[in-house]
Amino acid sequence: MSTIDLGMPADGPIADAISASVTAQGEKQTALKAKDFKTDQEVRWCPGCGDYVILNAVQSFLPSLGIAREDMVIVSGIGCSSRFPYYMNTYGMHSIHGRAPAIATGLAASRPDLSVWVVTGDGDALSIGGNHLIHALRRNVNMTILLFNNRIYGLTKGQYSPTSEVGKVTKSTPMGSLDHPFNPVSLALGADATFVGRAMDSDRKGLTDVLRQAAEHQGTALVEIYQNCNIFNDGAFDLLKDPATGPQWTIPLEHGKPLVFGPEGASCVVRDEFGGLRIAETSQVDATEIVVHDATREDPSYAFALSRLSSQDLRYTPMGVFRAVQKPTYEAMMAEQLHAAGTGSPADLDALLAGGDTWTVQG
Repeated sequence: MSTIDLGMPADGPIADAISASVTAQGEKQTALKAKDFKTDQEVRWCPGCGDYVILNAVQSFLPSLGIAREDMVIVSGIGCSSRFPYYMNTYGMHSIHGRAPAIATGLAASRPDLSVWVVTGDGDALSIGGNHLIHALRRNVNMTILLFNNRIYGLTKGQYSPTSEVGKVTKSTPMGSLDHPFNPVSLALGADATFVGRAMDSDRKGLTDVLRQAAEHQGTALVEIYQNCNIFNDGAFDLLKDPATGPQWTIPLEHGKPLVFGPEGASCVVRDEFGGLRIAETSQVDATEIVVHDATREDPSYAFALSRLSSQDLRYTPMGVFRAVQKPTYEAMMAEQLHAAGTGSPADLDALLAGGDTWTVQG
């Protein structure tokens, strides 16, 4: 992991040289392998932790993006997941609790040439970092946010988190949690995020597919990753991982395809009488009633309704890309505003200071 210099000149011979160097390095990017994204740091997660799978998946598909390692920055907060930058041979920053989206926002806004990533956990992102997360999402800053959700505080040894189920018995809730858990996908869609997906740590193919789409998205992309903590919350997602129950309760989201799932496609998703979504038996409805998944629908209410199908016990859990729409990014709009300000009439500082919004303090 390295530090990054935010002071790159905007123009001039030095900037041209840097640009030429970056271009040349970018052209060589196709030669990179997964091993090129690995550092010499010992990977220190508990044996069997789902984070290993996610790290391996990210390192494996990054070469296909054609992004030079020096053009990528990974910012993390605090938690088990936040060790991630140490293990990635890119620029990175292990920041402070919950503030990774804020730091990444400043970086993405000042250096739009970089690929900016945030790695966070359910505690880091949704507790102390909840405010920073929703504002990054609503602003549509060009960054990719990976939210590892294990429904527990792992680094601090097993307290309940903002995604823990009601009644969850932990060290901090010995009589069971009273809090209703956040649904991270619903929260992101409520903030009008332009890309929202969900994947499972153990589903290498599905995880890689969602990650690739998120990385290619222009704007804020949030991917919730169900990640098993085998020490403090082992088996949290077994209902979806078990070959006997997983197909029954997992709803695969494929753009342009009907939402049919379960053994032999026995279940499906249809509209209810209020315009929302509900689960039905495929044999009991007409084929035209089955919802065809459209991740590009501008109105987020459809994607939000999808996210509400799942209960806290994980039954009827959609997996894949919920929403992928295009809107202007924050840094692009900021650049336009700065350009407009720079080409207008020079500001008169004296006139500004002597304007009408002044007052005199009496001694």
